[in-house]
Amino acid sequence: MKKGGIIVSIIALFASCAKPSVPKEYGYFRIDLPEHTYTYYDGNQDGVPALPYSFLLSSSAEVRPHEGGAYWIDILYPQWKAKVHCSYRPIQGNLKELSDDAMEFVYKHTIKASAIPERAYSNPEAGVYGLTFDFAGNTATTMQFVLTDSVKHFFRGAVYFSNVPNEDSIAPVAAFVREDMLNLIESFRWTK
Repeated sequence: MKKGGIIVSIIALFASCAKPSVPKEYGYFRIDLPEHTYTYYDGNQDGVPALPYSFLLSSSAEVRPHEGGAYWIDILYPQWKAKVHCSYRPIQGNLKELSDDAMEFVYKHTIKASAIPERAYSNPEAGVYGLTFDFAGNTATTMQFVLTDSVKHFFRGAVYFSNVPNEDSIAPVAAFVREDMLNLIESFRWTK
């Protein structure tokens, strides 16, 4: 009986010296992203009519028409379940209304966003002016932007992912798509 007690005491002594268990951090799958390459896009393909604007489109994306209005498109990244919804409106004395509507879409995400920094964009040579909005936090959108010439054209884009918002899991892809959108903005031109 004494031998059994001594053996149990020795086992308990060694077991108590082990490191305390710590839960492992949650990990995400590695995503290998391609190089950024672009081609000129102005419609006239994939069922999309000639557009009143043009831009450089990422080779990782494809464009589909959107039924919301004339010259509306979706830029799709099917491999990552991402979509950039792009709407176009002609300005007919309603620039303030269009701007207010775009701001409403942006700031309805303040409930979930921890920050929404905005940056002004200006390309006077091309007549393109706008704002970009980056969303921090677990929001339905990671970036939105508006572009206008303040006279005839108003263009709005919003990046969405078709999954439960988790900024940590989509961070690499969101950064990739954001770089594509910044390139789109810098190359954006009015064609009509």
